[in-house]
Amino acid sequence: MRPIRLPEPPSPTMVKADIFEGGVYGVIRRAIVIGNGSSGSENQCIGLVQALGLADKHVLYRVSRPRGGINEWLHWLPVSLHKRLDYIMIQIGVYTRILLRSKRTKLVPLSSENGGSMGLSCILEADLKHIVSMAKETYEKDGPLLVVASGRDTITIASSIRRMAKENVFVVQIQHPRLHLNRFDMVITPHHDYYPLTPQAQEQVPRFIRKWITPREPPDQHVVLTVGALHRIDFATLRSAASAWHDAFAPLPKPLLVVNIGGPTSSCRYGVDLAKQLVTGLLSVLASCESVRISFSDRTPEKVYNVVVKELGDNPKVYIWDGQEPNPHLGHLAWADAFVVTADSVSMISEVCSTGKPVYVIGTERCKWKYSAFHKSLKERGVIRPFTGTEDISESWSYPPLNDTAEAATRVREELAKRGWRIRP
Repeated sequence: MRPIRLPEPPSPTMVKADIFEGGVYGVIRRAIVIGNGSSGSENQCIGLVQALGLADKHVLYRVSRPRGGINEWLHWLPVSLHKRLDYIMIQIGVYTRILLRSKRTKLVPLSSENGGSMGLSCILEADLKHIVSMAKETYEKDGPLLVVASGRDTITIASSIRRMAKENVFVVQIQHPRLHLNRFDMVITPHHDYYPLTPQAQEQVPRFIRKWITPREPPDQHVVLTVGALHRIDFATLRSAASAWHDAFAPLPKPLLVVNIGGPTSSCRYGVDLAKQLVTGLLSVLASCESVRISFSDRTPEKVYNVVVKELGDNPKVYIWDGQEPNPHLGHLAWADAFVVTADSVSMISEVCSTGKPVYVIGTERCKWKYSAFHKSLKERGVIRPFTGTEDISESWSYPPLNDTAEAATRVREELAKRGWRIRP
């Protein structure tokens, strides 16, 4: 590892109290993260909070939906309507069972608090009134509140917090909210979310439905554009992971190739055919690498998993993570000499591209719409290369690592300064 150059100690100067620098009212010391239960979305929020120096001073809230059964087909509904509908269906089910059993049992209404019996996880539920009250009531003592949200289900509550406590909060929405961007203090989203406005995209969409495709306008000044997704990986994280996973990875023969396999999406469709292509490619490059470690995501289809395990599971150079804790993901990022990643996940690709190490992507030809624009931008920057199976893994190459999270954090600080606010970790 490279030696770490420590910054020079600050010169002994008089530290001013907050009251002489705009008062406590202009100092942000805490944040809340509003997620939707998706690790990809929530990691973007936490990554930004971490980059702003508030990693240990934030609270996670979630906008949760009912799960299981027919609920998996109702995610297109607004969250509030989905919850009401689920509650009604539960009550109907309870009354039906009572009538069928012909029991004279008094029906007790089901509690919907924190999800109650509606199939929701018992964690901190994002409650609009509670968050707004907290922001207002603690403003004089603790200063403004930073609110960072991500995901479609968080849009309504995040924009409502800003509307109801505009003088007490700074609201950042990560990922494009599609409409009404002026309801947030800042929107952070990748360049490829604006792909629908490009001539290439317009040619792919019939004219009569173009007006329904969002976004409809180019970004304004309060929209921060990134190359990929925000995440929690930075130099300090990699350095810490390298130390934590030293005993597990240092003895491995080099070079070490890490393979991350996701799962098909509506914009990146693949199945067993890509799994077989990946296996063939990995068998071809085994001669140029001494160790291979493979990880799957929660979205990986069982058929894809089975193909990879069947063909590579007994190879002495290959280790396949079984999904049990501890998760070696950070160790992989810190110790890998190169990566092979499936094309379906912007977050997964963004993380490995923050290391500056060789990244080979498989399946880009199966992706369309804004995913193809994302892959194209990385190829043009020299950040990724296609995985063909002809690579020499022992030959290293590099590029300026993606630094989207730190750059977005800088923009947040700049916008806060315009308001006369600042962040004090």
